[in-house]
Amino acid sequence: MESILENILVFEDLSLRGFVFGFVHVALILIGYYTGWSINRFLKILSKGYIAGIIGAAGAHVLADLVASLIDPSIRPMTVGIVIGGIIPLLFIPILEKYVIKSDDHIMVGDHEDIKKDLKQEHS
Repeated sequence: MESILENILVFEDLSLRGFVFGFVHVALILIGYYTGWSINRFLKILSKGYIAGIIGAAGAHVLADLVASLIDPSIRPMTVGIVIGGIIPLLFIPILEKYVIKSDDHIMVGDHEDIKKDLKQEHS
């Protein structure tokens, strides 16, 4: 696969280093979304629902970062740093949950009815 990326797609000449990383990263998130695969469902069993959403979204991005950086030869040497850099902010979630007061306009407060209406409406 590496030879295909280096020889056919010629990323070095086009200044597109990291193209494969970006493509794979977003593709994995879209595949997860459209197939219904969800880390959140598992995490909701273990924690509060909205915490599961936060950890699930961040965890999915870290996982996508890992896979994408392993596939992209120009990013591969940075894989460990990318993954550790994605995991460290997750350690702040308990602190943020304890000390940060969410605003009244936060999406998790009062928007459930609006979301239900949006899901029931037909979209063209």
